[in-house]
Amino acid sequence: MTDLGASRTAGRSEDEDFAKFVADIRRATAIDLSQYKETQMRRRLTTLRMKHGFPTFAKYFEAMTSDPRLKNEFLDRMTINVSEFWRNPNRWQLLMDKFFPAMIKQSTSLNVWSAACSTGEEPYTIAMILDKLGVLNSSKILATDIDEGVLAKAKVGSYLERSLRDVPRGFQADYFAQSDGAYLVSDKLKRAIRFQKQNLLTDPFGEKYDLIVCRNVMIYFTEEAKQLLYAKFARALKPGGLLFVGSTEQIFSPGQYGLETADTFFYRRTV
Repeated sequence: MTDLGASRTAGRSEDEDFAKFVADIRRATAIDLSQYKETQMRRRLTTLRMKHGFPTFAKYFEAMTSDPRLKNEFLDRMTINVSEFWRNPNRWQLLMDKFFPAMIKQSTSLNVWSAACSTGEEPYTIAMILDKLGVLNSSKILATDIDEGVLAKAKVGSYLERSLRDVPRGFQADYFAQSDGAYLVSDKLKRAIRFQKQNLLTDPFGEKYDLIVCRNVMIYFTEEAKQLLYAKFARALKPGGLLFVGSTEQIFSPGQYGLETADTFFYRRTV
């Protein structure tokens, strides 16, 4: 066999190995890796597999089934847990100054969902704003993620200083306490949020949300998965409710989902 022929055979073998890994993961965890952009996901997971010295994805999966640490590391790598408080501050300021006050005129009991909340910075930012506006106690905040490890960290509410770099000075003083080099979220904010495990692609959504925040997650999904999720998010909003997305996740033709552009990165349900 020529070198080129051997290379092609090896390539097919690697493709089959990864395809079986995707199928095994789906059966074992209900996580469908085929809904993620393959090039990015495969590169990330190959790096992780090789770090532990597994020659194939089959060997990696076999080890993962008997070692919870490997499984948790896989989940952490897959879900891209990068988050900060008040990320893109001017968008949060717009929410505080314009959109939330308009909602509060209709009802002081807001229903908010932070989807793919990672380690909790996003739902805690929402809670701070609702508290400043005087409606935290009468509102509901749901925060969900597929990764139980990051949800556990979110419930603890302990953060490094770099995560707070965009938090307004007054908010930092009111909602954080310093302890041993970390910043602890106030118990008031912790009590206001319900953290829950959820797979966005397979689990049912709630309904009648005033605001759904899902930022910097959709960029990792295929176009088909994005379309599915935008439709599900739109149905989960109450008429007039808002979907708040990330800075690289502009929705083209939002009308196909029953949405309209309310402002940059904000989309309103129209029907």
